[in-house]
Amino acid sequence: MAENTSSNLLDESQDILHKTERLIMDAAAATGKEAEALQARIIAGLREAKQRLTTAEEIALDKAKAAAAATDEYVHENPWKAIGIGAAVGVVVGMLIARR
Repeated sequence: MAENTSSNLLDESQDILHKTERLIMDAAAATGKEAEALQARIIAGLREAKQRLTTAEEIALDKAKAAAAATDEYVHENPWKAIGIGAAVGVVVGMLIARR
């Protein structure tokens, strides 16, 4: 569910940023009171996008911390398996590098 929430927040933030971009283009041609109103809408849109992106960043950070904790726990519980997996990955990466 957190993945969907993060993805939705990012999608909504992109929509807000696209709308704000259009408002900026409109503001370039506007004058007087109209320009002031567009400027206020632009600022509000950017603040909302910033808040949503901050929330998405917090969700991503929480997920990364959880993954790191799970990996740390696995390595402590299965040190030889972890060493074997690390060695296997090293061999594969070494073979790929040697092909170049």
